[in-house]
Amino acid sequence: MLFYIFRRIVWSIPFFFAISLFAFLIIQAPPGDYLTTYAARLEAQGQVVDQARLETLRERFALGEPILVQYFNWVSGIITRGDFGISFEFQQPVSEMIGQRMALSVVLATSTLFFTWALALPIGIYSAVRQYTSGDYFFSVLGFIGLATPNFLIALVLMYYGTVHLGADVTGLFSPEYANAPWSGAKVLDLLKHLIIPVVIVGTASTASLIRVMRANLLDELFKPYVVTARAKGLSEFRLLMKYPVRIALNPFVSTLGWAFPQIVSGSTIVAVVLSLPTADPLMLDALLSQDMYLAGAFILLLSVLSIVGMLVSDILLALIDPRIRYT
Repeated sequence: MLFYIFRRIVWSIPFFFAISLFAFLIIQAPPGDYLTTYAARLEAQGQVVDQARLETLRERFALGEPILVQYFNWVSGIITRGDFGISFEFQQPVSEMIGQRMALSVVLATSTLFFTWALALPIGIYSAVRQYTSGDYFFSVLGFIGLATPNFLIALVLMYYGTVHLGADVTGLFSPEYANAPWSGAKVLDLLKHLIIPVVIVGTASTASLIRVMRANLLDELFKPYVVTARAKGLSEFRLLMKYPVRIALNPFVSTLGWAFPQIVSGSTIVAVVLSLPTADPLMLDALLSQDMYLAGAFILLLSVLSIVGMLVSDILLALIDPRIRYT
């Protein structure tokens, strides 16, 4: 297992460089650059665009250099100094801007993942074992509603209900007194309290989807010969269910880790904007709109790293839960 993990980590290194190059090229793909967007914004506001200043800024940020030269300067700064560059829009180091926001995004994504699995796994098992019962129909209807309802609509409904009927502000991840306060035990508890609503909203669609996946996977296994044989040998129903079909049905469930984690982070952008969450998503959206390439590139790169880590964890878990998988 250690050799398998080491080999997967080694293979992840070239993937990292390939993804970093791809991320940088994506940022450069739209016509123009940050200064083009900046000049257009000034013109839209009726202000005079100083071409000499634009040229000075272009020279300062090396925007006139070839794309590969800009990429090499960027990635070498990340590897050697942990320097993601300077944000054009905010004139601040990118590493300082994304630190807390990315950490909060990871906390939200991890909490949502645990919430999703804690609900989807038992409900999916119940729906498969009690197929075509009233409980199965209830959870199926609930799942379809969850899949069909946009997350941002649920966020707006909860905001309205909380404000009008409860007199409480359900936006943000911190109370006003803790928003800019240093980290402490009280601030962590305040964060956990405010996480409940965003986790439920973001995790609704994922939970509904995974319930259907688990139900379908388990139904494929329940009537196979090995299950019938184990039942005929007198194995208790609960032990039979957990030892064989559920364990095998978990394979596609676990394999979703590779994309589920970054999808939760990047897929909650609209919810983050609606709920005013201080996560990475709104800042990443602003960076993409303004073509702030170092800020946007850092977010895309970090999300890609989350994908690589997610796939590594997924492969390791698959090798652990399924003895049919061999890693040689």
